[in-house]
Amino acid sequence: MTALLRVSALDAFYGDFQALFGIDFELQQGEAVAVIGANGAGKSTFLKSLAGLVRNRRDAIRLAGREIGDSAAAKVVRLGLALVPEGRQLFPSLTVEENLLIGAYSGDRTAPWHLQSVYRMFSVLHERRHSTVTVLSGGQQQMVAIGRALMSNPSVLLCDEISLGLAPIVVEDIYRMLQQIRDNGTGIVVVEQDIARALRSTDRFYCMQEGRVTLAGTPAEVDQEAIRSAYFGI
Repeated sequence: MTALLRVSALDAFYGDFQALFGIDFELQQGEAVAVIGANGAGKSTFLKSLAGLVRNRRDAIRLAGREIGDSAAAKVVRLGLALVPEGRQLFPSLTVEENLLIGAYSGDRTAPWHLQSVYRMFSVLHERRHSTVTVLSGGQQQMVAIGRALMSNPSVLLCDEISLGLAPIVVEDIYRMLQQIRDNGTGIVVVEQDIARALRSTDRFYCMQEGRVTLAGTPAEVDQEAIRSAYFGI
């Protein structure tokens, strides 16, 4: 089976500093994969590389068989890969609906996500559509960030620490919504520091430490001690 997203020997640099070392990774259509690891493990750099925010070799990243490793972020979005960034990074002076519409700027993909479908999933956003995002709760802001990414109709959705700073009940709601997104065939990559949450919500995982993959597998086939050792390097 051809992977929807395939990463081969991915390195990443910030100037002279090397942040990632030879990362191999695969994601199938409709699959959810977690990337776990401690702070500084390279998880966010990995997502930024996939999203075109950190450029790489052309053949290091393939989306639906197409080489995109050297593509700019705007092109990567048009090709079908969208990032929900850590910290949400919404436009504070804009309304909920204006933030959502920004996600649809490319306008050249045909798929199921549009304002009405986003509002059906996140009904509270429809109620608050004319409010500026600064008056929303943290969970509602995260819904806007996810909705904005969906508006580009991605085949792959990258989620960077979407549970950070949110109440557990809100996190449960958001992860239930991610399952609905998967049901539409979208592949999801979730970066999480909460190991238990990540393993409960995904089909497979990759554990990173100091820019390298130290363990990969399914939650059912890998024991907790092996995960702990790969996570902390002990």
